[in-house]
Formats: sequence, C-alpha cells, structure tokens
Amino acid sequence: MKKIINPFIVSGKIEPEYFCDRVSESASLIKSLTNGNNLVLISPRRMGKTGLINYCYDKEPIFNNYHTIFIDILHTTSLREFTFLFGKSIFEAILPFGQKMLTSFVHTLKSLSGKFSIDLVTNMPTFNLELGDITRPAMTLEEIFTYLENADKPCIVAFDEFQQIANYPEKNIEALLRTHVQQASNTHFIFAGSEYHIMQKMFMSSARPFYNSADTLELKAIDIDVYARFVIDHMNRGKRTISEELVKEVYRLYSGNTYAMQKTFNELYSITREGSDVTIDMVITAINNVINSKEPMLREQLSNIPDKHKPLLYAIAQEGEAERITSAKFVKDHKLASASAVQYAAAQLLTKGIITKLAGKYSINDPFFALWINRLYGSANLLQQLKG
Repeated sequence: MKKIINPFIVSGKIEPEYFCDRVSESASLIKSLTNGNNLVLISPRRMGKTGLINYCYDKEPIFNNYHTIFIDILHTTSLREFTFLFGKSIFEAILPFGQKMLTSFVHTLKSLSGKFSIDLVTNMPTFNLELGDITRPAMTLEEIFTYLENADKPCIVAFDEFQQIANYPEKNIEALLRTHVQQASNTHFIFAGSEYHIMQKMFMSSARPFYNSADTLELKAIDIDVYARFVIDHMNRGKRTISEELVKEVYRLYSGNTYAMQKTFNELYSITREGSDVTIDMVITAINNVINSKEPMLREQLSNIPDKHKPLLYAIAQEGEAERITSAKFVKDHKLASASAVQYAAAQLLTKGIITKLAGKYSINDPFFALWINRLYGSANLLQQLKG
C-alpha cells in the first residue's frame, strides 16, 4: 500500500502528481531547448524556477536524449568558485553513467589531471578536488566546455541565479562565458535568475555580450484559480476540507509566491486532522508555526542589515508592495530620512538580494521575513491581513 505523504512538497524532487500547473511554461521550456535554443528564465525568488527545470528534465523528450546538469551559483563570488562548482556538478551528473565518461572527463581537464584520485575499490575517479586546486580557472573552464562539446549525447546545463556573475571581481566574465556558450553546439543552456533588473540588462541590452542570445520565459505566479483547485483537491484526498476563499486569501497574502504558499499548506496539512475543516485560525497557526521555525535565521538576517537601511526595509514590509519610494509622500508617511537616503538604501538592499523590484514595485524577497518584521514591530497583524 502506497504511503500517504504530505502533498505540499517544499524541497527535493517533486513527483508529477504533486506538481501544480506550469503546463504552458514547461511546454515552452522543452520546446525552446529541444529546438536548439538557449533560454533565459526569469522570476522572483522562490517562485518555482528550480522545480520547473527539474520537472522538465524528467519529461520526454529531454530525459532519454540529454545529459542534464543543474548548478546553483547564488553563493559563488568569483570565476574560480564558478568553475569549481561547474566541474563538480558535471562530475556528479555523469557519475551514474560509469567509468568511461568519468575517465573522459578527467582526461579532458588537463589543468587538473594531477588532482583527481582513484577509488581503490571501484577503480573509478573520484572528485576530491578543493577550491584551491583551481589555479587557472579560465583554462579549466575552457576544458569543461570542451568536455561538454565531446559528450556522447547532447547536454542541457541550467545555471540558477545567473545574475550572480555580475558581482564577480574579474572583468569581462560575461564576454568570456558568452564566447564559450556561442561556440557550444552539443550543449544548450538555461540562464535562470531572480533579479529581474539585472537579468534584463544582461540579456536585453545591446551593449552586453549576452544580448539577444536566448529565448526568454518569465515565470509568474501560478493562476489563483488553478492553485486553489490544486490545494482543495489534495486536501480532499487527505480527508481534509478547505474553502476556496481561504486558499485564495493565503495566495493574496503571499502575492502568489510558490514557496511561501507550499510551506504554509504543508504545515497546515500536518496540523489538520483527517475529517476536519480548515479554519482561518488554523491557517494563522500554521503561518505562525512556519515563522517561528525560521525566527533564528530571520533575526540573524536582520542583524546583518545596516541600521540606516532598516527603516526602508520596514516600510516596504508594511506596504507589501511599495511604489514611488522616493516620493515626498512615501518618505513622509514612513518617517524616512530623505529621498536620497531611500534611493541609496534601496540600491544596497537590491544588490544584497533582500528586496526585489518588479514593474516599478518593491517587495521583500522572502515573504516570511516581511511577515516576521511586521509581527515584530506591530505594524500589521496576520489575522487582519487574512480577513481583509
């Protein structure tokens, strides 16, 4: 008998039955890549980019026809770290395919040939390299692309949070990567990013190397009616009942942020007994449980933000989505120092990925961080927000 699990998955691989919608987006992604194009995938953080990519990797015609690699470069800070993670991710991706491919990989990376070791039991190469072993990252990067070019079948490589390369200290990183990508005939690339303004400049400005080099797919929030039906159906299968309007109130609270909604309904499902109807108070409890579990991390995050930037952060949290933040009215309403101080703080918070700007509206990337700030300073009440 199949074990009943929590249907609201928040980490790891998502089986098709627990994957909500994204029918048109997955079709567009698969069509673009299998027709020989590269793809830029842009969406706010935690909107489901990773899940969509992995979902498509498991679908025909990708699964049986391509080697697939996924690389999250959010925490890389240099070309050396990028190259190290790139090589490690490829090694781990080809590991299940046996000695021939691993040996080919090791032999192609001549700049690291003396760094690999052999497992005495399996007689296969092992990736025990350290970051310091990458002494000539540009050369090693070229060798990695050479390996992909000579792989036994086409490859698809997804770089998540690709806008991070704009922060590397080395010059001409975009030009270097663009050259390798342009010359690749056996590999197609997904450039996924969550900082819209940076990704837009990178791929839509004629002055930048990646200009006009890939199709573009913007991942927006799942349709509210589709997501409501998804939640109601899975609650019903678990012998729990929730109203459509209550699901939609949670959706509006998070502006459709996929992770925040899934995390909330995951917790709600776990605290709701079979045969029970979900109430608004149970939703509040679930949200508070999630925030409480994250509080140590949220406190640490807030402590790392300079005091002079916090007033703007609090103002954006209170607004939910803030517009015209340098206007006299916004500055006055939120008792901010000045328009110039707001402008500087916004630039710093954007650079650090704490807030995002989309269609002229500023919001905090992590909805739970925003709710926690509001709860901490009493500027909003969850019950009031949900009950409107």
